[in-house]
Amino acid sequence: MNKKKLGINTICVHVGEVKDEQFKGAVSPIYTSTSYAFDGVDVKRYPRYYNTPNQEMLCKKIAALENTEDALIFSSGMAAISSAMLAFLKKGDHVIVQQVIYGGTYNFIVSEFEKYGIEYSFTESDNIEEFKLLIKENTKIIYIETPSNPLLGITDIKAIAGLAKENNCISMIDNTFASPINQNPYDFGIDIVIHSATKYMGGHSDISAGAVASSKQNLEKIWNTAINLGGNLSDQTVWLLERSLKTLNLRVKEQTKNAQLMAEYLEQNPNIDKVYYPGLPSHPQYDLAKSQMKGFGAMLSFELKKGIDAMEFQKNLQLIKPSMSLAGLESTTVSPVQTTHALLTEKERLERGIKDGLIRFSVGIEEVKDLIIDIEQAIEEAK
Repeated sequence: MNKKKLGINTICVHVGEVKDEQFKGAVSPIYTSTSYAFDGVDVKRYPRYYNTPNQEMLCKKIAALENTEDALIFSSGMAAISSAMLAFLKKGDHVIVQQVIYGGTYNFIVSEFEKYGIEYSFTESDNIEEFKLLIKENTKIIYIETPSNPLLGITDIKAIAGLAKENNCISMIDNTFASPINQNPYDFGIDIVIHSATKYMGGHSDISAGAVASSKQNLEKIWNTAINLGGNLSDQTVWLLERSLKTLNLRVKEQTKNAQLMAEYLEQNPNIDKVYYPGLPSHPQYDLAKSQMKGFGAMLSFELKKGIDAMEFQKNLQLIKPSMSLAGLESTTVSPVQTTHALLTEKERLERGIKDGLIRFSVGIEEVKDLIIDIEQAIEEAK
C-alpha cells in the first residue's frame, strides 16, 4: 500500500506495525532480546544499533508522519539533539542557533561545544536577517526551534532552509511543540527534524524518548555517531511509543482546539498581562505561523498581572497540574525560570524575555469550561 495516499489517522495506526505472523495479534509483539543471530542473516541486529524489530518499524511510522525518507529513535530528546548535532560537527566548525530555545539545548551547546573546539553564535531574535549576519565560512549548522520554548516565537522555516542551502549548511529544527500533526518542516526544505518524543509523540506522560527524521543519507551519518554515544531506547519503551502514536492525530487536534479557546480566554482576562500563542491575531508572527503550520499547537504561555504570585497561583490549581514536562493528555503548568531555563543566569533569562512571572501552559483534552473555572479560582486565591 502506498503510504503517501494514506490519511493521517491511518498512518498513525498502521504504518510501522510489527506484524504478528505467529498468532495474528492486532497489536505489535515486543521483541525484548538483546542478542540476535549474526550468521546467515541480512541485518545484524543489536539494540545499540537502533535496528531491533520494534525500533526499525517504529522509525518507519515517524518518517511517514514527517514525510521524510527515514527516522531514528532515541532515549530522550536531548540524546536526539546531541547525536544529530555532533554527527555533523568537528573541531573548528561553527553553529548558528536561534536565541530562544529549550534550556537543555542551550546548556548542551554552551557547556559542551568548547570542549570539542566548536564555535557557536546565538541570534538576537527570530528574524532571518539575524541569521544572515552570523554566517561564517566555517558555519556548518543552522539550528532553530519553532514554535519556541517557552515564548512561542515563530521562525520562518522556508527562509532558514533556503539560507542553509545557499551556504552549504545543514538546517535543523526542534519540531516538538508543533508535533508532526501541526507542522512538517521537511516539506519546507529543512534537512533534519528533531523531536522530544517524550512530549506529543508519547502523549501520556509515561515515557522518555527522542526522534530524528531526515533523508537516508543524513540519518546514516547520524547513526554512525549515535551508535558510539549509546542513546538507544529499550524495546518496552519503543512499544509504548508506537502505541501512543496511534492516537497522535486525535489527541493533538483536540489539544490544539482547546489551546486556541484558552488563549482567547486568557487574553481577555483582566488578571493576565500577556499571552504568547501563535494562534492569536495579536501574536507578532501570526501570519507567518498561519503560512507554515496546519494548526497552532497546544502550547501557550502567559504572564500574570503584577501582585499575583506565579507559584502561589500554581499551588492553588486543583485540576491543572503544576508539572515539569508537557504535552500529556492532562493540562499542566510550569515556571520556566525554575525548570526548563533554570540553568540560565537571570541576565540570560531576561535577555530572552523569560520573566519570573511567566507560566508555560500545556493544554490537555479536558473540557475548556473546567479549565477556565480552575484558573479563575486559583487567581482569586493568589491575590
